[in-house]
Amino acid sequence: MSAYGFAHLRSRRNHSDVIEYLERIQSTLDPFAGRFIIHGPPAEVLEGTWPGSMVLIEFPSLAEARAWYDSPAYRAILSLRTDHIDGDVLLIEGVGGNYDPAERARTLRTAAAAAGRAGQSAT
Repeated sequence: MSAYGFAHLRSRRNHSDVIEYLERIQSTLDPFAGRFIIHGPPAEVLEGTWPGSMVLIEFPSLAEARAWYDSPAYRAILSLRTDHIDGDVLLIEGVGGNYDPAERARTLRTAAAAAGRAGQSAT
């Protein structure tokens, strides 16, 4: 199942280190079949606020995403970005092609009902 590296970059600076990071990152992604899906264009904010920009990188699996992030090649360039850009980075597994939000709702409803029954019996 596909997984994603997601970054919310709150501040961006075009420092020479950041430019070098951009020049080198793809070679760190290639061994793990990582590819950019979104890379920092301004977003059209429809609800709430969104300070900054986003980056989304797709990997074949969560294991590949973790292996990339922990790889010596990526670790060697990581500070080129983190020294100059504030943000949050996370890895997350995708839901797959057969994802059904209604099934997710049923699961949540069942869990909530069971928790309610457990809370009633505890009183």
